[in-house]
Amino acid sequence: MDVSAHASDDSGQANPSEPATPRRRTGGRSARVRTQVLEAVGDLLVAGGYDALTVDAVAERAGVHRTTVYRRWRDVGGLLAEVLDAASDDTWSPPDTGSLEGDLTALNQEVYEALAGGGPNLTTALIAAGFRSAEAAEALSRFWEGRYERCAVVVSRARERGDLPGPADARALLVAATAPLYHELLLLRAAPDPALPRRAAGAAAAAGRAGAFSAPGAPTGAPSRP
Repeated sequence: MDVSAHASDDSGQANPSEPATPRRRTGGRSARVRTQVLEAVGDLLVAGGYDALTVDAVAERAGVHRTTVYRRWRDVGGLLAEVLDAASDDTWSPPDTGSLEGDLTALNQEVYEALAGGGPNLTTALIAAGFRSAEAAEALSRFWEGRYERCAVVVSRARERGDLPGPADARALLVAATAPLYHELLLLRAAPDPALPRRAAGAAAAAGRAGAFSAPGAPTGAPSRP
């Protein structure tokens, strides 16, 4: 559920006088350029943070002409948005472990591994960049929206298995499970605790079983099974 970039690319060239917009992706040189540029953005962002990220620096590191970067991505905000949108263009789905607590623990483990690496990484660098760039912030919101939509199946599976007493607010339950990791590791900068993913997942699952995330107006009680 962490932010990770997967690069492919499009063909054609944008009009530099108009905002950059998503275009049809193809292969070939255009795809290679996009891959090189997105990798350069990630490398520079991790190494030096937002302030190290300039169009000229990206072009130099990617080995492409600066006008290519300006033409296709215009500025740093466009580059960051492209990296984040590329991270959403994957086939990731939440694992099915057979229980709500197990599924939430697996999700939390992915978050934990992305945040508790002991040094700068792309996930934390992109989150930080979202506070410096409006385009990055919008793209980051799109990324998280997409991830939470994919993860809603965790809650629907739990309902079908009888792990929840009735229809539940999937977003609220998922946020309750994952939020402690972001709070501890990003905000408090606490020492990594390998038990945190399971502990936070267990607390959220227990609250779910108690009906804390029941959808408004939904009846409680164990779901009927065919």
